[in-house]
Amino acid sequence: MKIIQNNFTWILFIFLSVQTYSQVRLPRLISNGMVLQRDVKVKVWGWAGKNESIEINFLDSSYKTLANDNGEWSIILSGLKTGGPYDMKIIASNTLTIKDILIGDVWVCSGQSQMDINMDRVSPLYEEEIRNAGNTNIRYFVVPAVYNFNEPQTDLPYGTWESIGQENILSVSAIAYFFANELYNKYQVPIGIIRSSLGGSPVEAWMSEDAIKQFPEHYQEAQKFKDTALINQIEKSDRKRIGEWYAQMNSKDEGYKNPEMPWYNPEVDISDWSVMKVPGYWADGDLGEVNGVVWYRKDINIPGNLAGKPAKLNLGRIVDADSVFVNGICVGSVSYQYPPRRYKIPENILKKGKNTIVVRLISNAGRGGFVPDKPYELIIEGEKIDLKGEWHYHLGTKMKPMQGQTFVRFKPTGLYNGMIAPLTDYSIKGVIWYQGESNTGRPFEYKTLFPAMINNWREKWQQGDFPFLYVQLHNFMKSYDYPTESNWALTREAQLEALSLPNTAMAVAIDLGEWNDIHPLNKKDVAKRLALAAYKIAYGEKNIVSSGPLYQSMIIKWDSIELSFSNIGSGLTIKDGAVLKHFAIAGEDGKFIWAKAKIADNKVIVWSEKVKKPVAVRYAWADNPEGANLYNKEGLPASPFRTDNWTNK
Repeated sequence: MKIIQNNFTWILFIFLSVQTYSQVRLPRLISNGMVLQRDVKVKVWGWAGKNESIEINFLDSSYKTLANDNGEWSIILSGLKTGGPYDMKIIASNTLTIKDILIGDVWVCSGQSQMDINMDRVSPLYEEEIRNAGNTNIRYFVVPAVYNFNEPQTDLPYGTWESIGQENILSVSAIAYFFANELYNKYQVPIGIIRSSLGGSPVEAWMSEDAIKQFPEHYQEAQKFKDTALINQIEKSDRKRIGEWYAQMNSKDEGYKNPEMPWYNPEVDISDWSVMKVPGYWADGDLGEVNGVVWYRKDINIPGNLAGKPAKLNLGRIVDADSVFVNGICVGSVSYQYPPRRYKIPENILKKGKNTIVVRLISNAGRGGFVPDKPYELIIEGEKIDLKGEWHYHLGTKMKPMQGQTFVRFKPTGLYNGMIAPLTDYSIKGVIWYQGESNTGRPFEYKTLFPAMINNWREKWQQGDFPFLYVQLHNFMKSYDYPTESNWALTREAQLEALSLPNTAMAVAIDLGEWNDIHPLNKKDVAKRLALAAYKIAYGEKNIVSSGPLYQSMIIKWDSIELSFSNIGSGLTIKDGAVLKHFAIAGEDGKFIWAKAKIADNKVIVWSEKVKKPVAVRYAWADNPEGANLYNKEGLPASPFRTDNWTNK
């Protein structure tokens, strides 16, 4: 009994010692290489023992506080001016030194995949920019992609500040990097980038629980996913279902039935294979609407002077997944449809004469094939061999469409709790945002969801109406030769209307997309337009033209409609042509037809001989309004718009 008593006393002593002398701990953001926001109050915070004394020494000043009963503590720094690098010493029961601190401007870069896409992905457009990248005054912090439905998190599981240099430039968000570079080149102020984004995420995933309450359907879903057992069950079921689909597909694939002669072997007899033109989708040919595996093969001739050399193999973009073999050797694979297929062929694989390229293409749902209007070529020492045209193909196996994954991480509040809440004590200059594609199925709801999210973040950061700059959805998908309805246009309208919030600005990207790729490569011009918005909204440059023309009002004049715009800069102009395009007009019947349009006294006059009593105009109202060419003379495009509200719900 005495031994037990002594053991208990010793354990109690250890417990009390830990409580009293617990070492101070800092959040991931407060770490080496960080950028602190200049000219505002800056919070430094962390955790320590109960009522532990904390002292911070920074810039010849000393700050002291006590941790509360929960071990939480914070100290407010003020009067920080541009500069660095500096060190900060935090003294408690232990001493921490944070090194290489800069003071400048901190921007949160958020949204979905457009913000995720890194410099490697867009490298074909920016080889020189990548070669010249390297700036210790631009710091980059990647927020881990984590979610939580139960409560806002107080810290991140991992993450470090990094200087931009050759060793990491390819992994850096392209938009975030180009935006930071524009700001640094103009103001010579250290820039901190905190990238907190996740491909495919809808806006409701980025909102806190109290903000989502005004949207009952999303609120109920958020409550549902607080059940960890449910999440585990869903994820287990998904893994089982998807795993079984692929296992069955692989076992049935005729291309693997003969292990001694798989179809990627150049010696395979293809006399019974059919021929199909690449690029294209097999649903448009004899195979029809089939999911499963289709094998493609093309033989090419390589001259002797290029034999044995390393090469680049560009196979555009493929729906959905592929494995690529050259002369029987696998040179790479991609498991989903969006990334560009850029494969490196090592030396000594290509040979003089006939070489065989084989693609095992998997379509798990929808239309499988090679996306048109992309590069399909083999590049050897600068010489290009065109791979478009006829390829042999053969069906490996037919499968039923696969039921896709349940994206739990996209459910309401999850990303806010995991990826935004841990940031809200960190002082910032503002936010840049590129998102909306995942909400195009619900564009009318987005009109309230998106501004609610902006207000939500501003409330949580407690820095007032900080600058919130965002990108309007780019042009994408098929173009039509007649006026259409469009959920993408309605989503752009929702983004346009969000400009009613103070200190917001929108970068129009209606001319920066690609019809066949939801992830266009041109991220530098997007960033430049965001930077123009920052110059005006965040940095107070009053005389700068930061936006293209925005529709303001209309007047019906007999058989025409006169449109007025704000943000006309030096004046309205027509880009790449003598005639304004993509204006449509309608009478009281609500049927839109293409219209004629002209610029007169910095207004646009729209008319059609077929509509005698016009009542409404639309401009660039389509998924992909190719040829829309109303700009201001500063070279910035007009935002798509409509003057009616006939499709409002």
